[in-house]
Amino acid sequence: MRELVDPVDPVVDAARAAPFPDVDGYRAALERVRAAAGAYYSGPDLAMDDATYDGLMARVAATEAARPEWKAADSPTEAVGAGGGVVGDIPHSEPMLSLDNVFGEEELRKWAARLEKVLGRPVAGFTVEPKIDGLAIAARYTDGVLTLVATRGDGRAGEDVTGQARRAAGLPARLREPVTLEVRGEVFMTDDDFTAAQAMRTGNGEEPFAHPRSAAAGTLRAPKRPYDAPLSFLAYSVHGVAEPMAQSAAMARLAELGVATTAYSLCATVDEVHAAVEAVTATRGTLGFGVDGAVIKADQPGDRAGAGSSSRAPRWGVAYKFPADTRTTTLLGIEVQVGRTGVITPVAVLEPVQVGGVIVTSATLHNFEDLVRRNVRAGDTVFVRRAGDVIPEVTGAQLDLRPAGSVPFEPPATCPRCDGEIDRSQKRWRCTRGRACGAGIALEYYVARTSMDIEGLGDRILRAVVDAGLVTDPADLYDLDVPTLAALERLGEVSATKLVTNIQGSRQRPLSRVLTALGVRMTGRSMSRRLAGHFGTMEALLAASVDELQRVDGVGPERAVTIAAELVELAPLIAKLAAKGVNMTEPVEVVTSTAALPLQRPDSTPMTVVVTGAVPGLTRDEGNAAVERLGGRSSGSVSKKTDLVVVGEGAGSKAAKAEQLGIRVLPADRFAALLAAHDAGDPDAVAQVLA
Repeated sequence: MRELVDPVDPVVDAARAAPFPDVDGYRAALERVRAAAGAYYSGPDLAMDDATYDGLMARVAATEAARPEWKAADSPTEAVGAGGGVVGDIPHSEPMLSLDNVFGEEELRKWAARLEKVLGRPVAGFTVEPKIDGLAIAARYTDGVLTLVATRGDGRAGEDVTGQARRAAGLPARLREPVTLEVRGEVFMTDDDFTAAQAMRTGNGEEPFAHPRSAAAGTLRAPKRPYDAPLSFLAYSVHGVAEPMAQSAAMARLAELGVATTAYSLCATVDEVHAAVEAVTATRGTLGFGVDGAVIKADQPGDRAGAGSSSRAPRWGVAYKFPADTRTTTLLGIEVQVGRTGVITPVAVLEPVQVGGVIVTSATLHNFEDLVRRNVRAGDTVFVRRAGDVIPEVTGAQLDLRPAGSVPFEPPATCPRCDGEIDRSQKRWRCTRGRACGAGIALEYYVARTSMDIEGLGDRILRAVVDAGLVTDPADLYDLDVPTLAALERLGEVSATKLVTNIQGSRQRPLSRVLTALGVRMTGRSMSRRLAGHFGTMEALLAASVDELQRVDGVGPERAVTIAAELVELAPLIAKLAAKGVNMTEPVEVVTSTAALPLQRPDSTPMTVVVTGAVPGLTRDEGNAAVERLGGRSSGSVSKKTDLVVVGEGAGSKAAKAEQLGIRVLPADRFAALLAAHDAGDPDAVAQVLA
């Protein structure tokens, strides 16, 4: 299936898909779409990931546009839900239509322009709301009492799911007022719902759900299960009211009646719409449930009536699809990792796949109990999503594609790192040695030249102090004294004295070095400098919220969540280091001139600079630090957003890419001269280098 999708950007490519070259390919695609849609709308399993489905549907539509004589009478491009909804015997009061998709800002603006052209005037406002990845339903209230709930089905009639839907949080059995109306919205599973549902399902001896969306669909349509998996509901429209209402007013009215509604932004222009879509994208990972796009609607009923609808979708609304957050790929193997605190975790090694705009090569399997419950094996075709849009996880496997002869994974009998005993008393297995298990690795990183730079504390001595039980974490280093070290094999008093001096001297390193030494994931040396420079003290950094972390240059939602979680885990060690006198502040650079720094843009924002190859007199890390001292932002990769590439001896593909993209290149010797001129306070020399 993956040949239909560009591995770099599958969703955008879906919008540009090429027609099938022959009628047989077109007809085969129709069958695949129908089968996938049937699985998608019926649950509990998925036959195809979203991006592949979007790409396939796009090729079908492109083929029909190019060769209309091939178009099937029952083409999924004309059917609600691609013809995949299970048709029931409950007719809808009004058709429940699908939404057409757009895959980027350019298509969004084209849709808005078409809508304005149809109306013959500007649109009187839009609403933008998250596109919930759930199952659409229509809920009827009579005199304020919930009487009937039906699925969308084929858009004209759906199944009666009243019994199961009554349990959905957010869909009250009785409204706050005795009104008669119909509420439409999405039944879905939150992340917590899905975890609970998986435990219930596998505990009942059934195969695990493949995906939260299919889990919700399967649960809603299975009233006779011996367990009640949790469901949630958010409304997105109201029908059957005396007078047509603005979308914004309808949502406010439903909230007054006690119905949970999707959050929305009210926008006056397409520019504001796009900004609101970007805001939904930014908060996507913090919502606690699946969102696969944003829905844009004309707010006023007059605009909706004037625009009308096609046979399958309204012209006044559109879905802005995000990069798919669930993909399929091959599980190449399962490895076991041991964390810094001794936690032992199974990790999936994957054939590279793009999930939510990021190339994923590994994913968490949480714990060994969860691995059994998800029933995945090496060689399986597995579903991968990014939990909370941050951490990739495997949610299940396509069991019908399982290779013959595959065998279940055997968990380790002893700790893979130290061969010690494993504590299996909790879901998260842990080496009984705890932090001592990984002390050597953490200590090597802590004392390295680019971290705390403790000269003389090499691998041999580190192993000796760990094996002797003298050190289990970096803070214990500061308790070492000369007699203790001198007693170790092949370490005399002179060497021990020098080493203790070096250890104690490292306490004065700046906060940025401490952060680097702690090995906070998704930071590195450059990011550690930015974090330290922004917050100034470890106390302020530890107190920072995820939103506050995102104010640091280069820290997006994913990185902010990871950094925050890492700092919580490291807090006891940080407190222990502080108690030993380790510096937890960053020196404040005194600015003696109001002139812009050499690597700042005219608006005082930092240029993005890549240093590749050797810079005279500087190590690689010092070169990146120099970029920031000159007002720039160091980066490790060249892209269209790069402002400058410093090229030194030994530069490779980055220099070639800079030339290909037409990005300015500065020879390394001139960069060194620029740094010297800046440090000397010579603006004329700086200008001459940059000329």
